[in-house]
Amino acid sequence: MANTQVFNGKWALVTGASAGIGAALARELAGHGTRLILTARRKDRLEALAAELTAKGTEVRIAAADLNDPAAPQQLYDATEGAGLTVDILINNAGLGQYGAFYESPAEQELSQVRVNCEAVVRLTRLFIPRMVERRRGWVLIVASTASFQPLPYLTTYAATKAFDRFFALGLAEEVARLGVKVTALCPGPTESEFFQVARTKSFMPGNRQPAPDVARLAVAALARGQRTIVPYFGGRFTALLVRFLPVGLITWFVEKAARPETHSA
Repeated sequence: MANTQVFNGKWALVTGASAGIGAALARELAGHGTRLILTARRKDRLEALAAELTAKGTEVRIAAADLNDPAAPQQLYDATEGAGLTVDILINNAGLGQYGAFYESPAEQELSQVRVNCEAVVRLTRLFIPRMVERRRGWVLIVASTASFQPLPYLTTYAATKAFDRFFALGLAEEVARLGVKVTALCPGPTESEFFQVARTKSFMPGNRQPAPDVARLAVAALARGQRTIVPYFGGRFTALLVRFLPVGLITWFVEKAARPETHSA
């Protein structure tokens, strides 16, 4: 059983908290007595979520920031831990994708994935984790994806960034385990969120999507346990196991056929 009571009264910084999994993680942590610092680009949405949680008795602060800006992680640190606020829980959730043929997609969107999904994760973690190590107490959740288990044509950069996130989390988890800090890689599959809108696709993976609150509940429990990887649904766990035994070329061939945009079907 996960002892989520360890989160009671602790401060958590949640990135990408304005919608989707980030907002669900904030609500889930609030339910366990966690105090929250919410950050995302859209201040109006942060204010709405803060008002909702404050009305339920949660202490909440907001800090609007765009993690596409390399200066944003330092600004968040300065406004929180750097200002004397003890951040024991870091939720690296902010991320974005881009669906389509790489050679045709907007270059800035591809580069933004690397900056937000990878660079910002490293910068934020590097800023906050030394204080956790000093205190011999801390939790870091890094949102990867089931896309991290194999290359994905037409989500090429996204899958690569999520593989980075998962490997980063697993390596770091081993480094800091003896120092009292727990690191978990969350690997959700298709989830009810704005991901598909931001990634500019309506047709890719059109099937059922897991509710974000379910993902958040399982993720927070795994974080409390110190579980290093959590794939929050059976299909994802099965796929992650299956691809270990299949040639990469076969996987990419199959995915390319299945995921090819309609405009490239001829």
